[in-house]
Amino acid sequence: MYAKIYSASVLGIHGFIVEVEVDISNGLPAFDIVGLPDSSVRESKERVRAAVKNSGVNFPLQRITTNLAPADIKKEGASFDLAIALGILLASDQMVGASIDKTIFLGELSLDGCLRPLHGILPMVMCAKEQGFAKVLVPSANDQEARLVDGIEIIPLQTLKESVAYLKGEWQPAAGEIATTTELTKSIQPDLKDVQGQQHVKRAMEVAAGGGHNLMLIGPPGSGKTMLARRIPSILPCMNRQESLEVTKIYSIAGLLSERGKLVQERPFRSPHHTVSSVGIVGGGQIPKPGEVSLSHRGVLFLDELPEFSKAALEVLRQPLEDKEVTLSRSKITLSFPSDFMLISSMNPCPCGFYGYEEDRSCTCTPHQVQRYRSRISGPLLDRIDLHVEVPRVNFETISSKSVPESSLEIRLRVNQARQIQQERFKESATLCNSSMVPAQIRKHCELDRAGRGLLHQSFDRLGLSARAHDRILKVARTIADLAGEEKIQVAHVAEAIQYRALDRKFWG
Repeated sequence: MYAKIYSASVLGIHGFIVEVEVDISNGLPAFDIVGLPDSSVRESKERVRAAVKNSGVNFPLQRITTNLAPADIKKEGASFDLAIALGILLASDQMVGASIDKTIFLGELSLDGCLRPLHGILPMVMCAKEQGFAKVLVPSANDQEARLVDGIEIIPLQTLKESVAYLKGEWQPAAGEIATTTELTKSIQPDLKDVQGQQHVKRAMEVAAGGGHNLMLIGPPGSGKTMLARRIPSILPCMNRQESLEVTKIYSIAGLLSERGKLVQERPFRSPHHTVSSVGIVGGGQIPKPGEVSLSHRGVLFLDELPEFSKAALEVLRQPLEDKEVTLSRSKITLSFPSDFMLISSMNPCPCGFYGYEEDRSCTCTPHQVQRYRSRISGPLLDRIDLHVEVPRVNFETISSKSVPESSLEIRLRVNQARQIQQERFKESATLCNSSMVPAQIRKHCELDRAGRGLLHQSFDRLGLSARAHDRILKVARTIADLAGEEKIQVAHVAEAIQYRALDRKFWG
């Protein structure tokens, strides 16, 4: 006796359809699962056996062979439990008349036959829709998350017994169980109006947000670097629905959704500890999972005290920063994860933190210690950071001022206007903002007049800039012009963009 039923799993950040084939034949009782299952899939034999028995149906005492196709892709997770159990019941003629056409079955079984929620439901349902399936049966706890995908019917279930009854046409989910919601998550963010002073840093943050540029903050301890960095999400534009789906899909796979069934509206802000490994940064594992660069996709990756991170962890950032995706290769599979994020970093100028700021406190570091501390950040990585900004200490008069600084909302309005200009500029391409411009777009949209070219030429030689730094200055100048509402890049815009690279010479020259 033979039965075929469909389930799904996740590979990278995408779902893929799995055919669950069940064959029951005469012989000594046995239960085998083939098709490159991992340990969690092999253990489903015991979960399925107990769930079937405790659901009031018979578990066949025959030789059962279950194949998960395609057989050349390793399967992991517990999403196949429900499909395997129903396949056994179909093959043993205990579900005569059941309708399984164009239907996907997802769910982990507990020993008493209840369905537990799964991670990664969203990409699996998206894949089912793309493959032409009409219906997906999911655990009731995953109902609202699955309904974020339009155009496919979602059936929420609580037990294996309900699944059998539904397929036989003996039970239908109540109307209240299939209510739809796509409510967006919101929370209160720190506001820049709480920060007194540091106007030049706020301006650099506005430029970085306006074009999606990377930013480094350098200054002594207590100058407010971390406080300012944590307020950058408050001035970033809101994500559109497509971006929200991308982020929600990644967080669903990682099991980081705080509320199932609600799109992630706020741009991610990830701040890993400096002890994080290179695998934690870019992702990894036998079957690679997303790391911090993917969890911060469409948002911000903040690395506080940048030189304290290991050399290996920092160097793996180079390819994701350049390509906006990270590719991980293993012996049997190669996967790509999106990593389009803003890198925000902060650091002290030396181990004690006061080199170059002797008016605050005398530096106690030797030249060798200062050099070794800064050498932890390689030139290629530094070259990929568009804006380098000094953050000096704020004096008492500024801190105690009664004036109310500009709010994040006011800055965000200007950022949104600049981003709208860029959306119109790049509407015929996949580019989203100025920081992602390719060389052909730089030549087209970042043309300078004679004064601008002369200033850039002079600075290029004096600062010893690389070709990459040259292009990044042009991108930043384009963003500054967009914030000012100017169609052409003026010499003042170029001058401001160049000043954000002046630390190349001061700290690393």
